[in-house]
Amino acid sequence: MGKLKFGVFLPFYAFQAKEPQKHFSLIRDIVLDCEHLGYHSIWLDDHLMYNDWPIFESWTTLSALASITSSIRLGTMVSCNAHRNPPLLAKMAATLDVLSGGRLEFGIGAGTQKNEHDAYGFGFSKHSVRIERLGESLEITKRLWTGERASYKGNYYTLQDAICEPKPIQKPHPPITVGGGSELLIEKVTAPYADRFDWGFLPSVEMYKLKLEILKKQCIKIGRDFEEIEKSCWPRGQVLIGKNQKELNEKISQHKPANVSLEDFKKTNIAATYDECAERLKVYTDLGVTYFMLFFGDLPSLDGLRQFSENFISKTS
Repeated sequence: MGKLKFGVFLPFYAFQAKEPQKHFSLIRDIVLDCEHLGYHSIWLDDHLMYNDWPIFESWTTLSALASITSSIRLGTMVSCNAHRNPPLLAKMAATLDVLSGGRLEFGIGAGTQKNEHDAYGFGFSKHSVRIERLGESLEITKRLWTGERASYKGNYYTLQDAICEPKPIQKPHPPITVGGGSELLIEKVTAPYADRFDWGFLPSVEMYKLKLEILKKQCIKIGRDFEEIEKSCWPRGQVLIGKNQKELNEKISQHKPANVSLEDFKKTNIAATYDECAERLKVYTDLGVTYFMLFFGDLPSLDGLRQFSENFISKTS
């Protein structure tokens, strides 16, 4: 098993500020703290609108963060394939990898928010079509990143002697994380293209094991080494940890919605003491997981980030 890595998910709804500059300042301070605390990576979601909330475009924001960080890796969890022309996104990603000194984590998915697609004029195809488009997009992306010239003619995208220079620093290319857990996506996109998968929060370990089996069978079918794909997981939807039960109870009282029972809250979130959290993680490391995606429920507070780093990252590095 490789060294354990911990990424921090920073969705737009984790921090809001009325003034755009203050909004960015919140993100900046959290990212700099994550870097100082030894987290492997930070990840921004890729949404363009949610009601009238202020939302920064993810790739522009990552570029700004690349200029003020030096070691933490920068990713999208995950870019929506329809939001940008795939060859252009490949060019953007190559540029960011160079500007960041080779720190890009390329996360991409087929897209799920119909209202967002419709509002911005992208259209929202049926699930199977979105997956086919994503597969073509990743084929194009890898050709642009690794070849002198790239040509491609598919059902949805076409390239003719396209050049992508400069190439990404990372070789053979930045790691590709495919987001989404449908069986069709695992078979058609994750198995042939992913360096790491991200299935989001799953309600049970049994479901995680089932998806692993689906991926393994498809890798065998297409002749790919299953072990080439890094195993990643969300141990729960959100993370709230405390050094003892009293501290934990105080955090739960602050962050648990009033209309959700404590039992249901704990089913979908890690609300645990340090020892209990370690037990939850071990369930997945025993399955070969080396990458954990974490969403700290007390953001924008830095308390959970710091506690987790002191009790888990420092002990596994």
